[in-house]
Amino acid sequence: MAHADHHHEHDHGGHSHGHDHGHGHGHGHGHAHAPVDFGRAFAIGAALNIAFVVVEAAAGLVTGSLALLADAGHNLSDVLGLLMAWAAAAMARKLPTARHSYGLRKGTILASLANAGLLLAAVGAIVWEALRRFGAPEPVAPGPVIVVALIGVVINTATALMFMRGHGDLNVRGAFLHMAADAAVSLGVVLAAIVLLMVPGWTWIDPVVSLVIAAVIVAGTWGLLRDSLDLALDAAPRGIDPDAVRAWLATRPGVTEVHDLHIWAMSTTETALTAHLTRPDNADGDRFLRETAQALSERFRIGHPTLQLETGADGQTCRLAPADVV
Repeated sequence: MAHADHHHEHDHGGHSHGHDHGHGHGHGHGHAHAPVDFGRAFAIGAALNIAFVVVEAAAGLVTGSLALLADAGHNLSDVLGLLMAWAAAAMARKLPTARHSYGLRKGTILASLANAGLLLAAVGAIVWEALRRFGAPEPVAPGPVIVVALIGVVINTATALMFMRGHGDLNVRGAFLHMAADAAVSLGVVLAAIVLLMVPGWTWIDPVVSLVIAAVIVAGTWGLLRDSLDLALDAAPRGIDPDAVRAWLATRPGVTEVHDLHIWAMSTTETALTAHLTRPDNADGDRFLRETAQALSERFRIGHPTLQLETGADGQTCRLAPADVV
């Protein structure tokens, strides 16, 4: 995350709470927060694309072009993605309260899930209308379609160029790829309209292009839906191997057993972990906790670990030790 680069440790007896907001990115579909110097790019890109979506949707209705309407839906999907990534940074900065002890971080996951659901619903509408048009073709005005789609190519290319130098940040890289893809899809609409202009009888070209755009949206949204559902259900983020984390914890100095390990996403950018570690000799417990929390952050990008140390001196087994107990 770009908004903070600090590390806090709180050790309370056998518990360690490590907060490392500089290394909290933990899942494969993760979105790093937009760096401060890209805030303007996000604002300009979002504003341009929102305005264009409105114009393109209106033009689609006026010209009768389902391809334009589908492209407007595609552009809207990426505008939502831009706004969501931008809002995620703001939500993650909200300070925790007594009732919301994690702040509003989880809201980024819910927003991602809602975005994916909305997109798939829009795709269903596009596909339904495209299939209907195969049976009952409707006239399309190719001239205005070419003009509007060309505007889309220009806007999306310009927006992509604003993010081109930020490939080191996942969020900015994602924005660049989305905008570049939008430019390519708009160019496809232009080419389809040119074909229709040259061969007016090919009315099927418009719904065919619409179905291709719908497929592009599904391809881009499926991963988002899958990852959003995983994170909403507190699954371990895809960029982290729980078995590798467990094996590494077991190799820590003095640790004889690891149990009750849980890894989940606090937000789309921050990962938390809780675990019980059996460690008979716990004389250097505070130092052990600090070093382990720091290493979890650096090795696995888990920035919010909570570790409970147990010596096992009383010979009793922790009731959470069995693998089938949550």
